[in-house]
Amino acid sequence: MTTYFFVAASEKFLTVEEPLDEILKERIRNYKENNKEIDFWLLKNPSFLQTTQFASLKAKIPSTPAVVLSTDKKFITFLKLRLEFVAVGEFECPNAEIIDPFKVE
Repeated sequence: MTTYFFVAASEKFLTVEEPLDEILKERIRNYKENNKEIDFWLLKNPSFLQTTQFASLKAKIPSTPAVVLSTDKKFITFLKLRLEFVAVGEFECPNAEIIDPFKVE
C-alpha cells in the first residue's frame, strides 16, 4: 500500500488565483537537478474525492475540485502553508473505495 497526501481546493483557486504553476515548475526543476523521481501530480476533479471518506471535504470546495497529490507529506505540508485556503487529506491506496488514485471524473 502507498500513502498519498493531498491539498484540495477549487480548480480556479489552484490554477488561476494562486501561483501554483510557479511552485510546481520550481519543484520539477529541483527534482531534475537532484535526479529525483517526480512524486506529485496535479489532478482536476479526482475520483477519490467522490468517496464517502472525503464527502465532507468535497462539500467544502465551492466548485470543480483540483488537488495536488503526492507521496511526500512534507511537500503537501509546505503547500498547505504556502496556499493557506486549501483542505488537506491523506489516504492509503488501494483500498475498498479507491483503486486508482489518479483516476479523474
